[in-house]
Amino acid sequence: MNENPSYRPGRDIVVATVDAMKAELKELIASSTGNLTVDMSGVEMIDSKGLGLLIAASNTLGASARKLRIVGAVPDIVELFRVMRLDRHFEID
Repeated sequence: MNENPSYRPGRDIVVATVDAMKAELKELIASSTGNLTVDMSGVEMIDSKGLGLLIAASNTLGASARKLRIVGAVPDIVELFRVMRLDRHFEID
């Protein structure tokens, strides 16, 4: 079992990609015991469905006292997270 897994979508997190990513994240969270790092390198856009996916992952992790950490996000996405106060739900580096 992976203690602190990392996930790198490598593509935009939008309605067209969310279903596949949801399945990948669900499996990764279920098969691990630690915090989850999402490497946003290569992600230039995130829409409301994508935000919902990250919030749901954060909530799932939080239910077992685990956290979601975002790394490598472009400045526009970091600013979006901060404006929406999502930095209160997950750590952003």
